[in-house]
Amino acid sequence: MALQSADLRYVCGLFVTLLLVTAPPALSKGASVTQLCLCDAGGTCLHGGTSVPSLISGKHMFCLCADSFEGKNCEKGVDCYEGLGLYYEGTVSQSESGRTCQEWDPQTRERFLSSDINSGKHNYCRNLHFRRRPWCYVVTKQGQVREYCAVPCCDSESAAELKCGLRSRRKQMKIVGGNVATVESHPWIAAIFWHSKSEEKVFRCGGSLISSCWVLTAAHCFPDGSHTKNHRYSVFLGKNFLNESDPIAEQKFRVEEIIIHEGFDQSKGDFNNDIALLRLKGKGGKCAEETNWVRTICLPGCSTPACNHMRFKTSGLWYMSRSLREARVNIIADDVCRQVYYENMISDNMLCAGSPDWSQDSCKGDSGGPLACQVDNRFFLFGVISWGDGCAKEGHPGVYTRVSNYDAWISEKTQTVSAASATFRMEVF
Repeated sequence: MALQSADLRYVCGLFVTLLLVTAPPALSKGASVTQLCLCDAGGTCLHGGTSVPSLISGKHMFCLCADSFEGKNCEKGVDCYEGLGLYYEGTVSQSESGRTCQEWDPQTRERFLSSDINSGKHNYCRNLHFRRRPWCYVVTKQGQVREYCAVPCCDSESAAELKCGLRSRRKQMKIVGGNVATVESHPWIAAIFWHSKSEEKVFRCGGSLISSCWVLTAAHCFPDGSHTKNHRYSVFLGKNFLNESDPIAEQKFRVEEIIIHEGFDQSKGDFNNDIALLRLKGKGGKCAEETNWVRTICLPGCSTPACNHMRFKTSGLWYMSRSLREARVNIIADDVCRQVYYENMISDNMLCAGSPDWSQDSCKGDSGGPLACQVDNRFFLFGVISWGDGCAKEGHPGVYTRVSNYDAWISEKTQTVSAASATFRMEVF
């Protein structure tokens, strides 16, 4: 129920005229007249709620709650989060292991939580430092550690309603070091070419079609950074072979815009934030057309089921074979990748993957291509091929940009919201 200026309502059996000088905040979902009248006189509205007084007695009548809260005194948080949970301000204070969260220290509150609706002392879960979802510090036998919280993801479009991540697949032929793959098996794969002044076409990187006009790829594919000239690049969709053309399957586009993540700095040599977006140059606002050879891949979000124990596929491998190929790899836990393989070179924006026998891997020239996870016949883009030490080299897994960390960035730059912005997550801290 919404209350408006000079609106006449029957409230608890009394006929009153509410003359509100300013429009109040929206009522929480499901609020009723009966619920509004249960507030005791002189009641307190919590979490930024607004007290509405009686025009007769001047005493408190009911609370108008802020968006994320409900209840008689706005005491109940609507405890779910959207995206990465960067703006989550609910009241969950327990980690997934059941441990009670520790209070945030004064320095953290002052630096990161000054605008929090609960700005005083509290131990509520929050997502500081742009991690994957709300978390808190808990005490274990190992001391104080970070753990993700038992906060669900807010409802979003169900997987059944999505149109992305579906493919038309033909039989594949097994070869050493991966599978020869038809483009129907990976219809979101994009081939990015650089054109010289003499119009010589050189393959530069792979990419993934995430919407009709946008391709997601790696930032390091563009060594000139912000000085990259868009007109020097083109994108082919539906391509099976680098040195052959198929006018029936392929769609070619010039690049209208290249957006490199602001936090990427290749001069540091760490490949953090190795992610970029290409906007295709279409006609009349339309770019790629959906066919058996060209389709979009879904972007991952925050809710279950998790993909951590599933086999992933990385595709591209054009550099060595000139034909589209795929490799099957397993995700390696972050702590294992850091401690065993790459020490402290792995940031929270990266993930590692490799095959158990080290026989399959992404390689040089595959940069920007997808690391995909299949769930119920639908593919989700979890990684962008970024870097590694050699190709299929024992003890040296491939390193990928963690796409789920960039959901908000992708939405901001493309002005679109991922259809799967809250559908699946990969669970590794």
